[in-house]
This record gives sequence, C-alpha cells and structure tokens, in this order.
Amino acid sequence: MGAIVGTHDLLLVTLDTLRYDVAAEQLEQGALPTLARVLPGGAWERRHAPGSFTYAAHAAMLAGFLPTPAGPGPHPRLFAAAFPGSETTTAGTWVFDAADLPGGLAKAGYHTVCVGGVGFFNKLTPLGSALPSLFTESHWRPSFGVTSPTSFDEQISCAERAVRDRDEPVFLLVNVSALHQPNHFHLPGATGDSRASHAAALRYVDRHIGRLFALMCARRPCLAIVCSDHGTAYGEDGYVGHRIGHEVVWTVPYGEFVLRQGEWT
Repeated sequence: MGAIVGTHDLLLVTLDTLRYDVAAEQLEQGALPTLARVLPGGAWERRHAPGSFTYAAHAAMLAGFLPTPAGPGPHPRLFAAAFPGSETTTAGTWVFDAADLPGGLAKAGYHTVCVGGVGFFNKLTPLGSALPSLFTESHWRPSFGVTSPTSFDEQISCAERAVRDRDEPVFLLVNVSALHQPNHFHLPGATGDSRASHAAALRYVDRHIGRLFALMCARRPCLAIVCSDHGTAYGEDGYVGHRIGHEVVWTVPYGEFVLRQGEWT
C-alpha cells in the first residue's frame, strides 16, 4: 500500500446490508455487468463482516479493519493504525498515526469525503454525526436515505460535486443505502421486502456505479474497495434483519481493484 497512498485516489463503497449469497448469485447469472467488469476474476471474494450492523462495521472499517477473508488467518491488512503487537500489520500495510483511517489519510494530504446513506450517517443526532465527523467533508440528505428509490443516483451526483474539481488526492466513502430495507420499490409489483427485492436493489446499483468509477479515475488512478458492511436476514431460521450472529449477516461480498486513470468515462 505504500506505493498506492499518495499516488492514487481511494474509493470505499459500502453496499449496506448486501448478503454474500445474493451478490454471488446475481453475478453468476450475469445480472451485474458493471461489477463483473471490475471484480478480480469476475467474482466476489467471500469475507466475514467486522460487525453485524452499520455503526459497528463502519467504525471497524474506518479504523483499518476491513472485512476479513473467510478462511484461517492471520490476514495482512491494507491499512492499520499504529498499534504495537498487531499481527496483521505487515510490510505491505500502510500504517497511519491516527485513531481512524480518514484522519490518517488527511495527515498524508488527502481530502476526505463521506457521502452517507443509512441513518448512522444522517447527522441529525450526535450518534448520526459520529461517523461523518471523521471526514473533512460529509454529506447526507433524505434523498440519500433508505426510503428513496433514487438514492444511489443522488449520492453519485453529490460525490461528483464534491470531488470533480479537487487537485489533491481524495478518499471517498459512499455508504449505499439502496440495499437496506425498505427495498421493495426496486422490484416492480412487490409490496414487501424480500431476498428478491434485495437482489433487484443490487441490480439498480450496478446500473449506476460506473458513474462513480468514472469520477474516481478521472484525475489519477484509484484503488477501489466495493464491499458489504454486513448482511441481513429475510426469514432464515426465523430471523429478519441484522445485529445478530447469523451466517447471512456475517458473510459478505468483497472486491478490491485498481481503476486506471481515464479507464472509465
């Protein structure tokens, strides 16, 4: 990562609540052509979530604990706060002397931007302000939230306004709310949320995410991480939702790749 930080823009897209099984099925069925183009080998990597709900998972990720490969470790990390004794900080890890990744990247000359989606980014309460406050610039409005059928389009438009004219390297977090319940409005005819409407929301994201890739590789190459923060249950074993220790919650899709400058237009 030492060769990346300072020379590349950084993009972290968290597809809030996206389940690994749904993400893998949609990719295998050819329903995600944009993501299939960028994911290494055209496939999601299976990982374990660092938390079972948005706040916990993002607090961990923004401290350098991205989703962990779903196999025995230790697994070296891309980013890590200085922490004596860390067994997952290796020669390839970019180590920052700050409590969180946005703070560390700001010290390294990055402009840090957060475009929030779900309630933990809405800045309406002290708790809803905690994660956005880690960034130099943060944005949220109701049209970015879980009840908006056009949330991702509008989040990308916001990101374009924030990033397009910056000269310095940028770290951009986009927390995508479209997958989170309620999501039935992404599936024509549906009256309630389901695994099928969750999949339809992912197809909606895939139709638009190319705009985000084009934005982030327009000025310099970009290291992009597209992943879920945690999954969610739709009735498996009687469970609905998340903040529980169920396999559909802790197993998440992950992708990490470099966008070459100007590769997307």
